[in-house]
Order: sequence, then C-alpha cells, then structure tokens
Amino acid sequence: MTTELHPKLLVSDADAAIDFYAKALGATVTLRVADDAGVVNHAELTLGSAVLALAQSVHEWGWHDPVSVGGSPVLITAGVADPDGTAERMVQLGGELVIPVEDRPYGKRQGRVRDPFGHLWVISGPLRGDTQQPA
Repeated sequence: MTTELHPKLLVSDADAAIDFYAKALGATVTLRVADDAGVVNHAELTLGSAVLALAQSVHEWGWHDPVSVGGSPVLITAGVADPDGTAERMVQLGGELVIPVEDRPYGKRQGRVRDPFGHLWVISGPLRGDTQQPA
C-alpha cells in the first residue's frame, strides 16, 4: 500500500528553482544533494504539510525538464489561502500568468501560472469572502 507520493520536478536550474519556490510559495529546503560537479540530483522542499522534490535535468539520464521538451503535460495544484497574492508573487518572480485567478463556478478561486522552469501550477483557494480552508 502506498502511504506517500512525492512529485519530483525536473528543472533546468535546480538552485534557481529552489530559490523561486522558497520565495513564491514559502517552501523550505529540507534536503539538497549534489554530485561532485555541483549538479543537484535531489532536493526536497516542504510547502506546509506537502513535500516536493526537484532535480536538475540531466539529458544523459533521460531526465528532461519541461522547457527542453516543449512544455509540461502535468498540472500541479497548490491549495493556498490567498490565490491572488500567490499567483501575483509567482509572476513577479518570473512566472507567466496563463489563466487569471477568478472565482470558478465549481466553488473555488483558481488560476494557472507557468513557473520559470516550465511547470504549470493551478493556484487554488477559497472563493472571495469564503472562510473555508484552501482548496
């Protein structure tokens, strides 16, 4: 039985990605492993109770980041208390707003941001004026 699932994002510049996720999402680095050449082949970050791993893309290993393959087929959903502020911060730090953050008819306030490394994030939270927990 699976008890944990940790996505591992492949990025073109692991240290820049660690810095971006720390500033944009409030992530904290709990582990950073690099080889003798300085290539980060594993880093773990916590975002609240979630764990996100990342690594430098290494084409010889078949590790390709989204930019190198023309985009990402994966959407990562982040439930946050302030989706507007989070999306704005991601854009200020180099992300691209793909879909504006708005109240959606299915009861969430969501938008989509492509981070500087090509990963697509659905930034999700409560409707404006809603006091429920982030979605």
